[in-house]
Amino acid sequence: MTISHTAAIGAEPHTAPKAKARNLSLDRARTFLTLVVLLHHAVIPYTHFGHTDPASWAGFDVIVLATDSFFMAMFFFLSGLFTWPGIARKAPSVFLRDRLLRLGLPFAIAALTVIPIAYYAIALRHDPGLSFASFWWKTVTVGPWPSGPIWFVWVLLAFDLTASLLYRVSAHLVDPGNRISLLGFAQPTVFWLMLVAVSVIVYLPPLVYFGTNKWFEFGPFSVQASRILLYFAYFFIGASVGAANFDRGILGAEGQLPKSRWQWVIITLIPYCLMWCMIYIKREILGNPDHLPSWYHVFYGTFFVLFSASILLAILAFFLHSKSPGPNLLDRMQADAYGIFLVHYPIALWIQYALYDYAWPAIAKAAIGFVLTVILSWGLTAALRKIPGASHVL
Repeated sequence: MTISHTAAIGAEPHTAPKAKARNLSLDRARTFLTLVVLLHHAVIPYTHFGHTDPASWAGFDVIVLATDSFFMAMFFFLSGLFTWPGIARKAPSVFLRDRLLRLGLPFAIAALTVIPIAYYAIALRHDPGLSFASFWWKTVTVGPWPSGPIWFVWVLLAFDLTASLLYRVSAHLVDPGNRISLLGFAQPTVFWLMLVAVSVIVYLPPLVYFGTNKWFEFGPFSVQASRILLYFAYFFIGASVGAANFDRGILGAEGQLPKSRWQWVIITLIPYCLMWCMIYIKREILGNPDHLPSWYHVFYGTFFVLFSASILLAILAFFLHSKSPGPNLLDRMQADAYGIFLVHYPIALWIQYALYDYAWPAIAKAAIGFVLTVILSWGLTAALRKIPGASHVL
């Protein structure tokens, strides 16, 4: 990841960047999130929600509720941080070419290879005699053609292209958010309130209307209906933060956010506990119905928004506070993090397939699955990146 620096603290929010440098804290945060994705997929089969394996453990529900409630929004926020300066430096055709190479090409390849290989493991559980060729052909011609975690890639591409169009309309569209980011340098709560307010506006109405289970789907292109606007809001707010004066904004290493990191941990725990209260109401009082009442979505969605905004700042606060020069494990994985994200899903699902018939505790299965997924995904990515030209994509 790169960050943009302006020459003067008092420069206008839209000031163009003069230099690029690695931001160790944000690099580590992004790689950490990649590991969170792998952990999420490693434990889902052993939860009350997923429970696709005979073994289960309630502690994994604690993990999955937390991860599902923030990590993709945070990915979009981090991706947005460097979008506005990138658009400013490049001609539209160059920006489009780079995004198609970095996002469009990997999505197309993964949709045709990685995803069918992953879901073939699930299909074999139901039909052991099914050949991969038959499964692949049915997937890409008849469907369903699930996208798995790579839905993030095509949605990010769409957001990048939308941002490019918005920049051509006016480079100043991000100025209000950037000014709030500057206020957040000394008062992180101001930025948090903005993030929460915007999230409530863009998330609660779709949640009430669509519910939690509706996905927009067209072939391998899919996205959760209730969250698409929330993701774009996080992306655009990230673009606002990164537009200019980065070191003097909410993510300034010398700002108040890293100094108040433990306060944000406490703030994060409150809505998280309230989400569990709502889950209890859904399961034990409402009888876990297929269609939840609107009031339930409003309350749960509000707690969800509060948690997502709070844990975003809490995690970033700790990474901004860390002064370790490294290199640590996250630093060593950083260059391969994107590739790990792209290739890990079939590895995770096939490991779970192999472990299914063993009567082992859920913790043991999940631990084996997570460790092996990390090692094998990292090794595969490192090997793929040695192919000439692959490092420009992965």
